[in-house]
Amino acid sequence: MKIAIEEDKCCGAGPCVLIAPEVFDQREDDGIVFLLEQAPGADLHEQVVEAAEVCPAACIRLDHTT
Repeated sequence: MKIAIEEDKCCGAGPCVLIAPEVFDQREDDGIVFLLEQAPGADLHEQVVEAAEVCPAACIRLDHTT
């Protein structure tokens, strides 16, 4: 799985950081999400999928082909 963030769509709500803190973090100045891990291990896939599903801005893109 590979992850991409559409930063211009991110509203900085942060549920992704709460659900998968090993993968997502937020910039201190504006709260925009950034990736700590672009291709997380299988043990984190469930949390990453949940984070993408609850994102209020729908800015997390997942590629399950890798």
